Amino acid sequence: MRLAEIEALMLNIGMVIFAGFIFFIIYDLAKKSNAGKFGTFILFFVLGLGLAAFLLKTILVAVIEGG
Repeated sequence: MRLAEIEALMLNIGMVIFAGFIFFIIYDLAKKSNAGKFGTFILFFVLGLGLAAFLLKTILVAVIEGG
């Protein structure tokens, strides 16, 4: 395996761990603030959109660059 392949693999693994950690933070925030079901949904939706936009940007840049 070449170094670039290892770096790409580790980046993907790191992004999955990062996304999981962000969702844990959102869950913990909802739990500590007693947000309820609707408030938890809103937190996940709004803050999850920020994460989704970050991931979408990464994917779009890779597609546009042809990689």
